[in-house]
Amino acid sequence: MANWQTRVCEANNIHIHYTSTGGNKPPVILLHGLMTDGLCWTPLARELEKDYDVIMPDARGHGQSSVPDVGYQYADLANDVIGLINVLRLQAPMLIGHSMGGMTAAVVAAHKPNLLRGVILADPTFLSPQMQQTVHESDIADQHQQMLEKPLEEVMAAARARHPHRSAELIELYSKARLQTSMKAFEVLTPPNPDFKQLVRKINIPSLLVLGDKGVVTSVVAEELQQLNPGMQIAQIAEAGHSLHIDQAARFTAIVKHFLGAI
Repeated sequence: MANWQTRVCEANNIHIHYTSTGGNKPPVILLHGLMTDGLCWTPLARELEKDYDVIMPDARGHGQSSVPDVGYQYADLANDVIGLINVLRLQAPMLIGHSMGGMTAAVVAAHKPNLLRGVILADPTFLSPQMQQTVHESDIADQHQQMLEKPLEEVMAAARARHPHRSAELIELYSKARLQTSMKAFEVLTPPNPDFKQLVRKINIPSLLVLGDKGVVTSVVAEELQQLNPGMQIAQIAEAGHSLHIDQAARFTAIVKHFLGAI
């Protein structure tokens, strides 16, 4: 991380904070999920930085990016990514997104495919309308509000208890990101989400959907999506939940590297 650069760019009327590994190499943009930030991708960025300029933005309402009063739907998040690509003049970046970042990446890939080289969707928030409503009505935002009142040490202790196998570095990165997530960010959970089946049908660039066996996207849904878009590749990782890039980091990294090297 010694040579990584931290910068802010102005796009879509906000400040987008990002970290990049640097170098004159093909660009890869990593989009994080709700309650995390760009630096939570640090382990994967280390694996990719030899061959790629890895760019890790903080979504609006997260990390050190702006917290505007409005604009937290997926269309807004996608426009932020498009703005980042244009302002930084990135040439055909690869887009990789997890969870909320995965849905955001799908929106960008469906509507602005000419900007991208390809897209990897890591267990994106492809939820049924019923599940969207269930998540929206859950106490996830209330839990976060309570977490924001705790000191970092207490948040880290709770994270260690929940995830005893995660590294100390990841525990700290995720805990700091949690405390830098605005309550505004939870507006992304307000239904309806974009119609993910229509998005996938529109994606006409190299694409890969990565799912765990205990995550959000089921194998049944993945098969249906592949029928809608036969060009989309599917990779399933065993013994992985929604945080598949952490649960099975080596396997996830190998899948990403193979896909990047093949397109």
